[in-house]
Amino acid sequence: MPETDADVATAPDDDQLLLQVRRGDRSAREELFRRHFGVAYRVAHRLLGHDHDALDAVQDGFLKAVAHLAEFDRRCEFRTWLLRIVTNAALDLGRRRRRRPTLSLDDRSALDPDNAQPSSADVVGPPVDPALNLHRSDLRRQLDAALATLSPATRATFVLFAEAELSYKEIAACQRVPIGTVMSRLHYARLKLQELLKQTTLDA
Repeated sequence: MPETDADVATAPDDDQLLLQVRRGDRSAREELFRRHFGVAYRVAHRLLGHDHDALDAVQDGFLKAVAHLAEFDRRCEFRTWLLRIVTNAALDLGRRRRRRPTLSLDDRSALDPDNAQPSSADVVGPPVDPALNLHRSDLRRQLDAALATLSPATRATFVLFAEAELSYKEIAACQRVPIGTVMSRLHYARLKLQELLKQTTLDA
């Protein structure tokens, strides 16, 4: 049976699920992590660029989150706390393994994080012109290469903003850095991407 508006309205929020988890409700714990799996996987995939690595990072992050769930102090949203753990797990995994090429971000997101949009895989629409698609593929490869030049911390900041759509405040809480550091990293990432894309265009 399809989900109704009433079902959505009565669905418990994260805080309510956390209360149930602390009372020993395993189904509430499963739901709590299930609802955030998608964004956690997308962030890990953007950072690592490979399906299996992303799944390993999410699994590792979720296991650590479950083990330390009692330590969650609600100073930030549960999603932010969880993404911090998954991001750290992905960065640790990236250091342990040879980093594969990153999966490209949406063109508009990479050029301007303030205009982050869902990736093309999330959008169902009419077929596109193959020639245009080829151009976009070339651009995405250039963006992949540009993104790979960023430091892990800057790349993670950019991905949390463009992919997870976290606010400056949420990213600051997630990375445990001042908001000014978040803004500086995003500004640098944007300039670096634009500079490398411009250079690539001139060299073409």
